[in-house]
Amino acid sequence: MKTSMIDSSRIEAMISQLKAAATKPQSGVDAVGGTAASGKVGFADALKASLDGVNASQKSAEGLGSRFALGDDKVSLSDVMIASQKANIGFQATIQVRNKLVSAYQDIMNMQI
Repeated sequence: MKTSMIDSSRIEAMISQLKAAATKPQSGVDAVGGTAASGKVGFADALKASLDGVNASQKSAEGLGSRFALGDDKVSLSDVMIASQKANIGFQATIQVRNKLVSAYQDIMNMQI
């Protein structure tokens, strides 16, 4: 049985991708919170973009898992697991944001006028 070592060049490439993603603003939104086209971003637009990103991450992870299960040699188990964990973290963060929004809404609705 042949065991494969982790390729350090792939790890370095992943670290550089993470650093690049951390330094650049998200797609369509500049550093001051507006879009390049309109100059403003509303809460609903930001929320929709975030939900679309989580959805895309989950679909990508599912697609990688399907390709791995079907025997695609270009997809490794580590890629599938990393994509799955990224999708899971994004989903859990979305759940937490939803919970905070519901809690804030309930607090506002319970305020005395």
